[in-house]
Amino acid sequence: MARHLVIGNGKLLVNLDRNCYVRDIYYPYVGQLNHVGGQHCRIGIWVNGTFSWLDEPDWKFDLSYIDDSLVTNVAAINERLGIELYMNDGIHQRECIYLKRVVVRNRSSEAMEIRLFFHQDLMIDGSEVGDTAAYYPDNHTVFHYKRSSYFMFNGFSDEGGMMQYTTGIKRFQSAEGTWRDAEDGTLMGNAIAQGSVDSTISFRTIVPAGGEKTVYYWMSIGKDMEEVKALDQYVQEHQPEKLLSRIVIYWRHWLHRAESDLGDLPAEVSRQFRLSLLMVRTQTDERGAIIAANDTDILQYNRDHYSYMWPRDGALIADAMSMAGFQSVIAPFFQFCAQTMSPEGYLYHKYNPDGTVGSSWHPYMVQGSRRLPIQEDETALVLLALWKDYTRHQVIELPQSLYNNLIRKGSAFLSRYIEEDLSLPKPSYDLWEERYGIWTYTAASVYGGLMAGAFFTELFGDYERSDHLRHTAKTIKQGIITHLWDEEAGRFARGLIQQDGCWVKDMTLESSLFGIWEFGVLAIDDSRVVRTMDAIKKGLAIQTDVGGAARYTNDYYFQQSGDIERIPGNPWIICTLWVANYEIESAVSLSDLEAPKRSLEWVVRQALSSGVLPEQLHPLDGSPLSVAPLTWSHATFVQSVSKYAAKYKELTASQ
Repeated sequence: MARHLVIGNGKLLVNLDRNCYVRDIYYPYVGQLNHVGGQHCRIGIWVNGTFSWLDEPDWKFDLSYIDDSLVTNVAAINERLGIELYMNDGIHQRECIYLKRVVVRNRSSEAMEIRLFFHQDLMIDGSEVGDTAAYYPDNHTVFHYKRSSYFMFNGFSDEGGMMQYTTGIKRFQSAEGTWRDAEDGTLMGNAIAQGSVDSTISFRTIVPAGGEKTVYYWMSIGKDMEEVKALDQYVQEHQPEKLLSRIVIYWRHWLHRAESDLGDLPAEVSRQFRLSLLMVRTQTDERGAIIAANDTDILQYNRDHYSYMWPRDGALIADAMSMAGFQSVIAPFFQFCAQTMSPEGYLYHKYNPDGTVGSSWHPYMVQGSRRLPIQEDETALVLLALWKDYTRHQVIELPQSLYNNLIRKGSAFLSRYIEEDLSLPKPSYDLWEERYGIWTYTAASVYGGLMAGAFFTELFGDYERSDHLRHTAKTIKQGIITHLWDEEAGRFARGLIQQDGCWVKDMTLESSLFGIWEFGVLAIDDSRVVRTMDAIKKGLAIQTDVGGAARYTNDYYFQQSGDIERIPGNPWIICTLWVANYEIESAVSLSDLEAPKRSLEWVVRQALSSGVLPEQLHPLDGSPLSVAPLTWSHATFVQSVSKYAAKYKELTASQ
């Protein structure tokens, strides 16, 4: 499962797979709605009477991006056909326009007639019911529509515009789709179809021996026919070649604010850093939602997806982007959280990109007892990320605008949602959304969130409230030390769970214990932090050639091995980087940075050929597992590189 190439502009997101097939089109929100739903929008080529789809085994691909941009750079070579295709895909930086350039290179000694076929397999608004696909003679295009979602397809070659087209029925009774009609090199020209439909269009060109020709293809998306017609006209007037060049220019300017002095990190780490910044941008809706992942292949496992905004992921991603200098990109995230926070002052499990509450598996009632179905760290981390953003950029207007409906309300909830007997937060679900209890990570995040609330209320002169929040935070810190530290094990417990009416320690070794120092409960050189992190580094290391660190001992999610001693779980990008972050923060000499540098280089090696980072890896062969790209993976890489660069400067100056 993976989306090898991802392009977007904050309101339109398109995912492509390893064959350069469009697999997902999200509009008008990033992550909502998906108008392809993981189906295959195929590309085929007819060469002097021989036809081939690009997913056939004799095609060899090289997938990447044009440097420092969100324009793809793909080479597809077919030795049997004597053809090379060089493809660039981009989304206009402002308009909802998808552009594709295909350079066809003839490797033979004779001229070739080439026909390129583009297949549109849409399920508009997430459903195949009630779609229409039709030929539009006014501008010689094919368009699909349903309700207020319109998609218009066009293109041209040196020989002219669209050569042929057809529309038809797909995945209904015996109909496979119009892509089958393309395989003889000729389309039947059916002008309209309704229901579960698709379409295919073709372009023709003559490529001289040893020469090349270019074919352009584009898609315009809008709310009605007039809008997509206007966008189609815009492409023709401004020329797709120039528009693709402007997209490259735009993203290179966008990256100018990123740190360029990364110390002694190698070029491949620097390149991955910039690409990760761009990947996070593609997953961030311009209205504030930062989406976890938009790889719909995960649907085959549980009929749900990652196209939600988890406040936890969002807060940690926003913090990383703020650290890298992209404050304006993530400011709408905090506004989103303020608008969606419950009246009681907590954030729900997850949200749809439009701000509605997302699906959840956290119950309100368990064995006759009421339960608040939240992960309390999600509320706390938003406050902490906001404070850290303010300390870096000093943009006081943002927290001022959020003071009443986010800062005060969220802080008040954290300060009263307390298990008084333990001086710890009340039970909630853990950051992995798997278990219910009082967790060290959650308690540490609540401490950080309360301190953020105290700093903000002091900043705005609300001293009495600030004193209360600061006192509550100190009480929780003492509760963490008293009840969650285990002297016999020499490390912190994962948390407390109830057994027979009593609180008992869950001593499962857990990577998220890094929160003890990350969220400010204890200093990084505190002996309890050092002993805990040493246990994580030793006990969660994957002892195979793949390497990396697991989430926790005996992690069941996509588990690939029962050899828990060697493979406590699959290696996760974020967990490996949490260990690297600890090594960076605790470094006292440049030589101490060698280990985290190796971890950053390890991440680069685990990326797909395009640079996309997955959630986790197979511990035996390193293949990607779960979703790709995972926004959290890219953001944590951004964070680690930013931390490394800052520490390298600090140590270089001190020496």
